[in-house]
This record gives sequence, C-alpha cells and structure tokens, in this order.
Amino acid sequence: MTSGTASGPADLIPVSPETERLGAAFAAAGRQLHLVGGPVRDALMGRPCDDLDFTTDAHPEQVLEIVRPLATGTWTTGIEFGTIGAHVEGLRCEITTFRADRYDRASRNPEVVYGDSLVDDLRRRDFTMNAMALSVTGDRTFTDPYGGLADLARGVLRTPGTPEESFADDPLRMLRAARFVSTLGVTLDDAVAAALHDMAPELGRITAERVQAELTKLLLGAAPRRGLEVLVDSGLAEVVLPELPALRMAADEHGQHKDVYAHTLQVLDQAIDLEDAGPDLVLRWAALLHDVGKPATREFLPGGRVTFHHHEVVGARLARRRLKELRYPKELIEAVGQLVFLHLRFYGYRSSDWTDSAVRRYAVDAGPLLPRLHKLVRSDCTTRNKRKAQALSLAYDALEERIAELRAREELDAIRPDLDGNEIMEILAIPPGRRVGDAYKHLLALRMEHGPLGRERAIEELKRWYAENS
Repeated sequence: MTSGTASGPADLIPVSPETERLGAAFAAAGRQLHLVGGPVRDALMGRPCDDLDFTTDAHPEQVLEIVRPLATGTWTTGIEFGTIGAHVEGLRCEITTFRADRYDRASRNPEVVYGDSLVDDLRRRDFTMNAMALSVTGDRTFTDPYGGLADLARGVLRTPGTPEESFADDPLRMLRAARFVSTLGVTLDDAVAAALHDMAPELGRITAERVQAELTKLLLGAAPRRGLEVLVDSGLAEVVLPELPALRMAADEHGQHKDVYAHTLQVLDQAIDLEDAGPDLVLRWAALLHDVGKPATREFLPGGRVTFHHHEVVGARLARRRLKELRYPKELIEAVGQLVFLHLRFYGYRSSDWTDSAVRRYAVDAGPLLPRLHKLVRSDCTTRNKRKAQALSLAYDALEERIAELRAREELDAIRPDLDGNEIMEILAIPPGRRVGDAYKHLLALRMEHGPLGRERAIEELKRWYAENS
C-alpha cells in the first residue's frame, strides 16, 4: 500500500477551501473523510473535475447531520446505497459510507453492507486508478493500496482484485473500460482484455439507460475509435451495438476498403477533425452508423463487383431502431436517422447537373442538420486516390456555393409557399379542411421547383390547380 503525508502525490491533488471546511466538520465529529475515485485520478492527470466524490466511515444519517450546516442543499436519492449528496458552496459532492457490498449476480443489485476499512472499500472499486484516496480531515494521507498511481503513470487499466470478480459484480465496468480507453488514453491490462472477451455476454444484464450513458461518454471522448475497437475486439459490441461488428466483412461498392468497418472508423475520425465547436454527439453517431445498412443490402455482381443499393434507407431505419433501444432522446434519434438517410444524395450531384430545385430540396430536407450533413458527406470520402478525393471535394465546394447563393436570394432556411392557409381559403372561398392542406402542399411543391413565384402567379397557379382538382 502506498501512503504518505503532504509530500509526493498528495501535493498534486488540490484541496479547495470548501473541501477543507467539509473535512474539518467530519474531523470534529470524529469521522474520516477521503476524496476518492475520479477526482483524485483527474487531479493527478491535470484534468478538471467539477463533481467531488468522498468516502467516509460515517453512516448516511450521520453524514446528513454533519453536512447540513455547511450545505445549501442535500439529496438522498442514493441513500439505499449509502450515498448522500450535498451542494457545499457551489461544489456538488457525493459522500458514500465505506462499503463491503455483496452482489446478487443474477440481477446485479448490490446488497449494501457498510464496512469499516478504507482499504476494503477501495478494493470494491472498478479500476486501480479509481482506487486511490486522499484524506481531507487534516493529515492529507494519500492511500493507494492497489498500485493505482503506478498504473496511471503507465497508462494501464487494471482492476484492484481479479477482473473476473470486478466484472461479475457489475458488468457495466466492462463497458467503462472501453470508455476509459477513449477518454483517458489508457490501454488494457492483458488480464482485463481477456476477461472482457470471456465475460462479454454478461453485459446483457445491464439496463439500456446505463449502457447509453457509457456509450455517450465513450463517443464524446478524445479517442472514440480506440474505445470502439475495444468493444468490437472483445465482443462487447455484439451485445450493445451489433451493427458495428457486422460491418467487418462487407466490402464496399467502390472496392477501396477491405471492409466497411475500417471505412466507418476512418469516417468517424475525419468527422471529428471537422468539428468546430467541441464534440458533437449527433455527428459522431451519424458517422458511426452511416453505413449500417450495407450488410443487409449487399449484392454480388459479375466481375467481382459489389453493390449496396438503398443502403441509406435501410441504414436510417436500423440507426433509429438501435438508438431507440438505447433510450436516446427522440430528437437525437431523428437527427441521426435523417443524416444517415441523406448522406448519399450528394453523389447524384456529381453525376448530373442539379437544377435549382434539386439544390433547394437538398438544403430544405436537411434543414438545421445541413452543417452536419456537409461534415458527414465530406468525411465519407476515404479514398486513397488523391485525384478522386480532390474531385469530390471540389464538387461539394460547388454544391455548398450554390446553396449559399440560393439561401441569399430565397431565404432557404424558412422556405414557405407564396400564399399561406388563410390566403388560400380567402381566394378559393373554401372553409378550413383537407382541401386547404392539399392546396398548400401544391404551392410548396411549386415553390421548391421554381423558387419564389410572386403573389400574382401564385394565385393563378392556385386557381388552375383548384379547377383541375374540383
């Protein structure tokens, strides 16, 4: 066990005045309080951390009594697991009683048993780099019984006990391992990698909401490709994201990639490179899922050619289904599905001269997703042929210029028919109803096809349509 006072690792872990006051309150009550887990790890890595986790030998009722005089608010949603939450002068703190949990490994529900040992409490944590603690009750003792500091320095993810024991207690820890590869840049210890492979099916016991939270953190990490490779190589993806490993043996229609899986990871990397306002979860999911329809639409043709006709349609449906099963919000599901559906439309622009109408439809169908669609389409070019890549880029430059020109002339972002519903009813002398809606759709189609008509021509077209359809 590594332990020390205010020298060595303890010096690298800043303790705020609020934390010091909290520690003093626990010390005055004769109780221990230790900063633990992610805040300690992140401090040693020089990473910011807004939420603080503590562990203590005080039981939850005693914790509440100690923190209430200092807190602007407390919550007890985790009290059955020994956790009390508190806001202490702006800091969000969670304080958990030493635990010696026993798990029902069929349901993964912990049978909470309070412990009396910091070292035993640290052993039940997921990885050694999260099993370090700093006392804040005066002595600043740094406790590292399982070599977390050394593992952090080496960038290796290891468990305090055996990986099998840790992952059996909570299979979500396997997904968390992949997330840390993405967010912290660590590599897996050989024993951890082997346990992931052997125990991957156990992940099926975890709720979709918990899986979604980990996948989101993984995708928003600094190196999501590496985390996704862990999921696929270990077999975890077969349980939570089976569409991804299904891409491994599907050659694409251009014959440029050994498999669509490798192409997909490259598209994800390139989409991330185009982000201009921080990590974009919608764009990253769209890049990851843009070709998931290919395995279901693959056809082998004479001469060794392979086609994937309408894979964007199938892919959009599969993407929506997977994200729905992962309990993502409807807005994200629809945005990702629409991007997958639209990502191939540009290739028609390369092969023919698009009318203004086609350009309008491209922009209007994308709507507010258009900036993301631009990034996705550009990222989808992974050819090694420099001349071909340059031609694709120039073609898309030209399309973006045409969209900008039409937007400047026609207000594409708010495109509407030249007449609204009230005007349609007044001109045709008809009451509200289906006919008004049909007339509106007809005028909108004309607007898309020809651009602004002007009021007089719109009235003529409306009356002509009504006469033909009465």
